[in-house]
Amino acid sequence: MKTQYYTACTLDGFIATEDDSLEWLFPLGDLNETSYPQFITGVGALAMGSATYEWMLRHVVRLHTAQPGQWPYTQPTWVFSGRVLKPVPGADIRFVRGDVRPVHAQMQAAAQGRNIWLVGGGDLVGQFHDAGLLDEIIAQVGSVTLGKGKPLLPRRIAGADALQLVSATRVGPGFAELRYEVPRKAP
Repeated sequence: MKTQYYTACTLDGFIATEDDSLEWLFPLGDLNETSYPQFITGVGALAMGSATYEWMLRHVVRLHTAQPGQWPYTQPTWVFSGRVLKPVPGADIRFVRGDVRPVHAQMQAAAQGRNIWLVGGGDLVGQFHDAGLLDEIIAQVGSVTLGKGKPLLPRRIAGADALQLVSATRVGPGFAELRYEVPRKAP
């Protein structure tokens, strides 16, 4: 069981624009040509922040449209937010706030030996990293730059804590997939 941050980012390290747009991402390739189809089969639980959840509501679920979509995950999902958010009918979504450590323990139990996917955003993933709970980062680095936006991981990770590159793979003409192991600190 691993706790993984699987995401896409721009060459200059942003996962979204300042207003949470992902429009930069879609022209770069087909999701089915990435490692995502295989990756998601190993996921037993998910966590995301409120901005990611609200993006999913607007662009995937579209609750307030004539033809709303479905919540795309069958796995239980924890949404970290200090605000009250609307649930998706029929989806296993748990709204939480505060320290990631007790929630991570709940996620491990629910995942039943499968991986935990930290969907985003970067600050939430940083909280898991700070707590020593992040095992792997899988970043699909796109061939575009934004100049500013929401950072991939707003933390300083350097020196003895530097990530260990496991693999680098070309994914179509627009992406390189980088896999990093997060080293564990000695007790």
